[in-house]
Amino acid sequence: MACSCSNRTVAFVAFRIVIGTNFFFHGLARMLGGLEGFASGTTKAFAGTALPPGLVHAFLAVLPFVELILGVLIFFGLFTRWALVIAQLLIAALIFGTSLRSDWVTVSIQMIYAIALYLALANLDDNCCALDRLFGKNKAV
Repeated sequence: MACSCSNRTVAFVAFRIVIGTNFFFHGLARMLGGLEGFASGTTKAFAGTALPPGLVHAFLAVLPFVELILGVLIFFGLFTRWALVIAQLLIAALIFGTSLRSDWVTVSIQMIYAIALYLALANLDDNCCALDRLFGKNKAV
């Protein structure tokens, strides 16, 4: 498919950049703020749930790196399809854990992320200005 500068493709690129920026800075802020402090502090919030503290801590220790990497991939449009799918799975995991805490306000915010990621994935055909295109990859990559 040839790359065009329609309003739809420009809107998608802007949307993809916004999502990538959001994920990137979530990860970066947690890294700069202290990984152990983030993981330990957030693990305490899950003390009343059925999740094992060691599993929660391990997930939270890896989370900032995953967010940062997904942010870079989505921002630049590299392996966009897989990055969006993995981001959706990440949000599903976050919703699962947050639901166990009965933190419905945070779940509502996470659902907005899920909707944004769905829209990005559903409109991936508009992924024009992306490294996927530069390297000859299509939406199936």
